[in-house]
Amino acid sequence: MARLVLGPLLRHVGQTEATIWAETDAAGEVEVLGHRARTFCVDGHHFALVVARDLQPGARYEYEVRVDGERAWPADHERLPPPMLRTLGGDRPLRIVLGSCRVSVPHEPPYVQDEPGREGGHGVDALRALALRLTRADPQERPDLLLMLGDQVYADELSPHMQEIVDRRGRAAGEPDDELVDFEEYAAAYREAWGEPLIRWLLATVPTAMIFDDHEIHAEWKISAAWEEAMRDKPWFERRVAGGMAAYWVYQHLGNLPPADLDDSDLLARVCAVEDGGALLREVARDTDRQPGHSRWSFCRDLGRTRLIVIDSRAGRVLEPGRREMVDDGEWAWIEEHASGDFEHLLLASSVPFLLPHGLHELERWNEAVCDGAWGAGAARVGEWIRQRAVLDHWASFGRSFQRLGGLLERIATGAAGRSPVTVTMISGDVHHCYLARVGFRRGLGARSAVWQVVCSPYRKHLAPHERAIMRLGRSRPARLLGRALLRAAPTAPDPIGWRLVEQPSYDNQLGTLTLAPDRAGVRVETTVDSDWRDPSLRVAFEHDLLSTEPSD
Repeated sequence: MARLVLGPLLRHVGQTEATIWAETDAAGEVEVLGHRARTFCVDGHHFALVVARDLQPGARYEYEVRVDGERAWPADHERLPPPMLRTLGGDRPLRIVLGSCRVSVPHEPPYVQDEPGREGGHGVDALRALALRLTRADPQERPDLLLMLGDQVYADELSPHMQEIVDRRGRAAGEPDDELVDFEEYAAAYREAWGEPLIRWLLATVPTAMIFDDHEIHAEWKISAAWEEAMRDKPWFERRVAGGMAAYWVYQHLGNLPPADLDDSDLLARVCAVEDGGALLREVARDTDRQPGHSRWSFCRDLGRTRLIVIDSRAGRVLEPGRREMVDDGEWAWIEEHASGDFEHLLLASSVPFLLPHGLHELERWNEAVCDGAWGAGAARVGEWIRQRAVLDHWASFGRSFQRLGGLLERIATGAAGRSPVTVTMISGDVHHCYLARVGFRRGLGARSAVWQVVCSPYRKHLAPHERAIMRLGRSRPARLLGRALLRAAPTAPDPIGWRLVEQPSYDNQLGTLTLAPDRAGVRVETTVDSDWRDPSLRVAFEHDLLSTEPSD
């Protein structure tokens, strides 16, 4: 008889359907709310995605997980509130918790130390603090979605537990002995990240949507063509990509999809049809990684009167110098198509920020121009070294895509792309701090939508002191003056939009919450700073009304 190993994870939840993900230790049948699914196998690991249909809109369902007819979760000894599935519907405001970047070191000293730069210390886990608060709150206060914007696991920064696993397994000659290399190790990393009882309860109670970022493969993953060429010369790297992306498909991507897309998924059908789909998934991952600009990972969700578009801004990059793009033409056409429609609020999510503080933005734009030869071949080589060392790979450093983004925002906000939503909010993580920016357009355009950028990370991952110093320098007036001077010396197209920070950066472990209704839109960022790790809590860093009438031109 099979047993539950990880999960359940509450994934896609709509008005009448929901999906619940689980991992078991053997082949079997998983049941939730009377709906059943057989497991499928990947490299000896067994997974199920149960689709619960014919649910009532705006209803709450307490549930349990049964494996081969026996109750497998929740366990009686955990003493947590019963897991609950709540469908969309009704007139309550939509609440979305967001953030990124979470290391899985133990939640005890010395790992909970808050001092930046202290060896091994990453402070109090914001997701753990959220989970604890929700166990004590009215179920009506639970968020409608937990949006995880990358670095759910770290392939290149191992916890003590993962390092022990790697040491026991050993390494072939030339393989890194302090990083993940295959599906088996990724599976162990996900179990560590999501298996602790409080986090497990949170993920079973709040629906989740997820996208990857760089550290789930490598710190500079797809930063440039030169970097990719150098990494492909390492015999172990293709194995890392194949294992990591196969694990992403199983542990993260499948649950992003609505039931109709699961029913139509050729890849899922092929994996379910074979005894073990590991080899098939790895080959698909290799093929996808070899195709410049090809992505299978962006997705769209309608959450009542709010549309969420999550953009793969990592795996689908075009890296050719002179025509770099964050997403290729086909992907961009998909984004434009889904960015118009009859909804009140539009959310555009990317793991890496669309808009940076101006000094950093202008540095990245200058660097791209230099890498493309604006100052000659010798300077281009220096520019490439700077690009990799400083990790300059946000939207600003993919100029063609940034121009497209500005044009799209203008068309949406002015109604040229159809009915303008009340708000357009860009959401990102990655940079291990948070800030809020208001977007403005050229005077006279008559923008009807309030357009914002919310950046919030990390859930749990401290910046080193020198990294904080660089971030602070990047938003300083001297940095902006320097950036402008560099751009004059390496001309680029003018920015299609303007923006300004309205809430200054916070560098603590934190999470954001968007609250959206037809006549209401706001963001709140909360941090764990000064929180007791034994009873972690959250305090407000800032709150802002996204319907404020301050001018956008």
